[in-house]
Amino acid sequence: MDGKENFTVIESQQISGAIFDIVRYEKLLGSDDLNVAEKIFFANQANIYLKMVRVTLQNSELLIEPGALYFMKGHLELKSTTGGGLAKGLMRKFLTGETLFQSRIKGSGEVFLEPSFGHYLVFNIENDGLIFDKSAFYCASTGIEIGAKLQSNISSALFGGEGFFQTHAAGTGIVVLVSPVPVAELVVYELAAGEKLSVDGNFAFVRTASVSFHAEMSSKSIFGTVVSGELLLQTFTGPGMVWVAPTQGVYDKMKRPYGVSTVSHNQSSAGTETYLR
Repeated sequence: MDGKENFTVIESQQISGAIFDIVRYEKLLGSDDLNVAEKIFFANQANIYLKMVRVTLQNSELLIEPGALYFMKGHLELKSTTGGGLAKGLMRKFLTGETLFQSRIKGSGEVFLEPSFGHYLVFNIENDGLIFDKSAFYCASTGIEIGAKLQSNISSALFGGEGFFQTHAAGTGIVVLVSPVPVAELVVYELAAGEKLSVDGNFAFVRTASVSFHAEMSSKSIFGTVVSGELLLQTFTGPGMVWVAPTQGVYDKMKRPYGVSTVSHNQSSAGTETYLR
């Protein structure tokens, strides 16, 4: 029996020379360790699926996060580079938290990346850019460049909860990000020019490069801000698109001791660092 028969492709994107698939195991079949078997049982019962990113290359190239490779088959070569030179690599590392080196796989064949119970979001962009949370990058096709994006103003850098720099992917091709929540729980907003989206927290996961970002007071007056209980809001101004993960803060709370009760009796923001506390 071929283990691939237990795979299901849940997302697929294709460009010239590369096919990106998100595959999942419909059911984990067990372990000879009773403790592991118990965890597998509950994972299956809770519909928690093991997933992998599979990329099929045809005389093309794949950029991956170092350490992400699981196995590969075919006429493929793996090499590590600084992604545009040592200075650029150092800048990316210290400004965004991404690694100094980038791993590239070149040739023809099939590449599987590390399996995970996490979630993946796939973008197919054309002459566009994406700005996203630190460490969210997973892999990308040739034609995509990964770098650092300086926040456009002091308020977003100091009070926005994202730091002075975020990761920026630009070009034409496919980008795969690690999503903090299941993709079905992401809410996508397309903002018109000048239209605003205000978020009480740092769960706006990714945005197109055309969207501006800053932190602003929730009210025009100090009194109104204090009365509302919301000090600073992450504010995104169009045109462009923003992907929001509303359930991220809830899941973060549930990881803590007695986290379920804090969600049941919520008296504060759903998991945000935008507050001045």
